Parts: sequence; structure tokens; C-alpha cells
Amino acid sequence: MVDRKHESLDKVLVIIPTYNEAENLEPIVQRLREAVPTADALIADDNSPDGTGAIADRLADQDDHIHVLHRAGKEGLAAAYVAGFRWGLENGYDVLVEMDADGSHQPQFLPAMLAALRDADMVKGSRWVRGGEVVDYDPKREWLSRLANIWIQAVMDLPVRDSTGGFNAFRAGALESMDLDTIASKGYTFQVDLTRRVIAAGGTVAEVPISFPDRQLGESKMSGSIIVEALRRTAGWGYEKRSAQVRELAGAAAARIKPLLGSLTDQTR
Repeated sequence: MVDRKHESLDKVLVIIPTYNEAENLEPIVQRLREAVPTADALIADDNSPDGTGAIADRLADQDDHIHVLHRAGKEGLAAAYVAGFRWGLENGYDVLVEMDADGSHQPQFLPAMLAALRDADMVKGSRWVRGGEVVDYDPKREWLSRLANIWIQAVMDLPVRDSTGGFNAFRAGALESMDLDTIASKGYTFQVDLTRRVIAAGGTVAEVPISFPDRQLGESKMSGSIIVEALRRTAGWGYEKRSAQVRELAGAAAARIKPLLGSLTDQTR
């Protein structure tokens, strides 16, 4: 990672992917502009058939802090964020933020997250650290999320309580250290992938407690295929990391044993 002391954090871009979020987009953008007036927003719309793209264009015409990225069709949340990252890096932003349009990622927590980024490379708005919470959440979904994060901590040895959370802020340098072309994961696995990549590159991940309400309008994009992908990919990443740890321990043990064997050989001559 680049030395954080020499990185600016002044130019902030909040990426808001949308697909059929006509009811939610304008309120969430207004709340963002009130919470962090200096930040810019990039609405990445996947050609929503409900007119979300037209609403985004109207907001951008009214406010030069708002930009729109029109995409050809529905390619998923991860692809929209990656496209937003590329746009933000190409346009010289210092900080890039992931924020969903459905209202679950509440903009009033963003100032605290940006403050925490002064001492970190990535900051996660976390439901599962002390002070974090979920509101009006179905109990089954809550326990599914809790168990998924416990699974990831155990299998991947990832020191993060809410690795599946999608309300994240990154230093530009943290994203530049990744090969965005190699990110193939989707859904919540995408958030785990980004987190593990920051840590693998030697970066620091901080967690800031947030209150996370369930969406009130529109439909959730969660599906069974996303859960299956998460289990498969996290198990694979965990196997890779544990295998590397075993090889490292074996190498260290061999390095310690070799001089002893040499000494014993000399004594028997």
C-alpha cells in the first residue's frame, strides 16, 4: 500500500448502482448531499426499465456534484461497482465509496467512515461490531448474515466482523493495488473479495458501527445463487490461504531443523 500520510482524501466519489430504484434514488441522493455536501455521486444505472436512468439524468442536470454512468443492461451489482471504480480512478478521485440506493446504507454514517479512513485503507460500515445493528430485519436473514460472517472468519482467517457488508469506503490507492479485471465474484461475495484483497496487499481494514435498516421500497436482489456462490468461493479462498499458511509453517520448521540435523551429522562422524 502507498504511504497513507502522503495521500489526499479531499475528493470523494460515492458510487450508487441502480436497477429499478425509481422510488429510492432521489431520496437517497438528497440524504447523501446533506450528509457530505462536498462529495460527488456517480449513479451507475443498468438501463432500468422503470425510468431510474431518467431520474438520474434529471438530478445530474440540477446538481454538478451528481454524475451518471449509463450501462447497457443488467449485469449485477459487482459489475456496476467495478465500472464505477474505474470511472472514479480515471477522474482523479481520492476516495471511492460503495453505497446502495435502497436506503439500507444510511448517508449519515458516512462522515464517521471517512474520518476512520485517515488511518485505514478501507473502512466498512459494520452491522456486527459493537454499536452496530440491523433494524426491521427478518430474523432468518439476520442469522444467515451472522452465520455467513462467522463462516468467513473461520474458513478464511479474515479479521473482519462484517466482511459481507456493502457500505464501504476505499482510498484510491487500495483499489489501484487490485487487478480489477480479475474480479469475477458477484453479490455479497464481491464484498468479501474486495476485503481480502486489501488485506492481502498489506492494507488495513477498519470497521465503523452503523444502523442497517431493511429496504422499505423496491425488491431485494438477493437470490439462492448468490448464497451458493458465496459458500463456494469463500471455501476456495479459505483453502488457498490455509494451504499457504501450512507451507509457510513447514518451511519455517524445515529451516529450524536443518541446522540441528547438520550438527547431529557432524557429531556422528
